[in-house]
Amino acid sequence: MRVVRNKRESAGADGDSPLRAVVDIVIVSYNTRDLTLACLRTVERETSVAHRVIVVDNGSRDGSADAIAEAFPSVLLLRSAKNLGFAGAINLASGQLAAPWLLLLNSDAEVRDRAIDRLLAYAQAQPAPGIYGGRVLERDGRSSGISCLGRPSVWSHFCLATGLTFLFRRSVWFNPEAVRLSQDDQPREVDIVVGCLFLISTADWRRLGGFDRRFFMYGEEADLCLRAARLGLRSVAVPFATILHLGEASAETPADPLVQIARARMTLMRRHWPKRWHFTIVPLGWLWAALRVAAASLPMLRASARTAERRRTWRTVWRRRAEWLAGY
Repeated sequence: MRVVRNKRESAGADGDSPLRAVVDIVIVSYNTRDLTLACLRTVERETSVAHRVIVVDNGSRDGSADAIAEAFPSVLLLRSAKNLGFAGAINLASGQLAAPWLLLLNSDAEVRDRAIDRLLAYAQAQPAPGIYGGRVLERDGRSSGISCLGRPSVWSHFCLATGLTFLFRRSVWFNPEAVRLSQDDQPREVDIVVGCLFLISTADWRRLGGFDRRFFMYGEEADLCLRAARLGLRSVAVPFATILHLGEASAETPADPLVQIARARMTLMRRHWPKRWHFTIVPLGWLWAALRVAAASLPMLRASARTAERRRTWRTVWRRRAEWLAGY
């Protein structure tokens, strides 16, 4: 890995030095050149608080790093020769932090309506430290179900495995991990703030040891929020801080995100569940994949390219079950 310092490390439009920045904004890029550039443009346009942007390029093959260096000379660009995963890349950037606050932002996200300014202002006004996230919008502008999450439980794992979560997506009972936010909601405490927009004080980040590098992709922010709760740090969703998140833009195959999410869930449950419930983890994991393979292979499904792709994806997930059942 080599650190590339561009011509000027700015802390915002006023040209403050990095040491005067209030927040370090860290973005991980992996083969998302155009999306990363668009993300950086929205950060520049929508953020007025003194800040510095740190981009970690995870060995992209699409010219991302060079394009970022050319278009945004004020960005501190860290080039990794290989893909370190999300947790590894963020922890790499941790060595460069100088501001009192750290904000994580996905490369396939776009900042809306001064979201970073609003989120930071809310966090600074709180009497106790915590972890803060905003409201995540889908491509069509609707509020996403991944702005924040509930803690995985035996019941939520069962609902996911059996398809009840899919059938009753808006049910609090059958989809307990989903936490939907409206723009009219008040900030509220949640179990998990997702990593696509994630604000924490640099001191607390270091106290927690950053992300666990065992999580290559997905689950790292859930693990950190659950560890933080043990130390008395709240996780708070702030609905008036809004980003648009395209999601899974760096995935190389449709099966990869599913495998990585499953690996992360297996690891989270083994780490944070009471041991008396561990016997349910693998059987329900098998059931989750097997039912979806069966559903995708139903003969009454209309033949289409989308159906064929779905069948291939779930068969791939099933073939890779030894990988994701083992976790990270």
